[in-house]
Amino acid sequence: MKIILLSGGSGKRLWPLSNDIRSKQFLKIVKNSDGGDESMVQRVYRQMREAGLDAEITIATSASQVESIKSQLGNKSSMVIEPERRNTFPAIVLSSAYLYYEKNCSPDETIIVLPVDPYVDSEYFEKIQDLDKAVQSGAGDIVLMGVMPTYPSEKYGYIIPENSSDSIMRVAEFKEKPDAETAAKFIKQGGLWNCGVFAFRLSYIMNIVKSAIEFNCFDDVRKQYGKLKKTSFDYAVVEKAGLVAAIPYNGKWKDLGTWNTLTEVMGNDPIGDVRMSDDCINTHVINELDIPVVVMGARDMVIAASHDGILVADKDQSSYIKRHVEDLDRRPMFEERGWGEYKVLDMVANDDGTKSLTKRKIIKAGSSIDYQCHRSRSEIWAVISGKCIITINDRAHEALVGDTFSIGEGIMHGLKAITDTVIIEIQVGKELVADGTEISENPHAGELIKHI
Repeated sequence: MKIILLSGGSGKRLWPLSNDIRSKQFLKIVKNSDGGDESMVQRVYRQMREAGLDAEITIATSASQVESIKSQLGNKSSMVIEPERRNTFPAIVLSSAYLYYEKNCSPDETIIVLPVDPYVDSEYFEKIQDLDKAVQSGAGDIVLMGVMPTYPSEKYGYIIPENSSDSIMRVAEFKEKPDAETAAKFIKQGGLWNCGVFAFRLSYIMNIVKSAIEFNCFDDVRKQYGKLKKTSFDYAVVEKAGLVAAIPYNGKWKDLGTWNTLTEVMGNDPIGDVRMSDDCINTHVINELDIPVVVMGARDMVIAASHDGILVADKDQSSYIKRHVEDLDRRPMFEERGWGEYKVLDMVANDDGTKSLTKRKIIKAGSSIDYQCHRSRSEIWAVISGKCIITINDRAHEALVGDTFSIGEGIMHGLKAITDTVIIEIQVGKELVADGTEISENPHAGELIKHI
């Protein structure tokens, strides 16, 4: 059994904390068993291991989310990077091809696909073992997990079984998001919420891919990614399958896609530098800024402040935030990276066309910023905390608090943190691109800086 976790989404419904790079699954605002904060991707990974699932995990994601995954999970799983965002069908195809060719998985291997961000209890992951058994026993070409509904929701699709009493149900049909009255009828028929969990033999999906494109290796599939139909796995595969079965899950399950649902699992304590009056009722406040937020007399509200913006909303109205922010096109002001994190402190565009960008970077002890150069900008690095080695044109310098380095265009440079290190970085140039979009001119960049 192999597991594919789907990590995607633009995060617009949880603005301003989430964006194209830091989507909802990376927000560290849910509580773990020790009372600390963790993200949804950290929670899901932890729960899988606690449930005894030692299957190899592959995460299908976009290039913009790679550094966040590395920062939060390290190297605990493989990653398949989509050349472009094209919905769940192409993502699952690419990941399956990766497992078949790059990991040499048997065609008979069970593949379990699930979202990276469900809020569930341990029984959910115990059911994954049942999915594996159902696939191997031939219960269906595709076996789904369906959530036992707790109310007639209009937000989810429904799986309608032929029989509602068996532990493995044969699926009669699928119904899209209905109105509340129709949803109640589906529930009486034994209908289950479709939670986006699929299981199948690897050979099943590889045969489907063969009907769409010609390929002989993983790279062939990756190069033809744009030819794969931009649609969901449900539409492209599940609804066309000859035999589909479902296993019911009767436990906690929440789709934390909006502020309203997310605050239900956050706990009552505010996050960050927040002062709240005692008469605040059912109000959640998250502050990622370095200035205090004071809230008085608020009822049924969510307040979130980050470097990307500030949200003040009634909880019910917060579900409609996407339409108000979908046209915002600013670069992310905060990002987690494999080496640590950064915040943008200031941006200036001058009349002569030059721009400046000031960042506060935190580099974890033992981590490195790759050895690289920039053709379109110069930089100034000032160490304000910690101890590190800064390498400029192959010359290593021990850097302490107060040391400053000027790095011109085309100059190779990198950094390795000896202790946790904080630097202020000022970029100046005609074109300032986001971190990670310029490729180092040195093919051994990572090796050079990490072995100093």
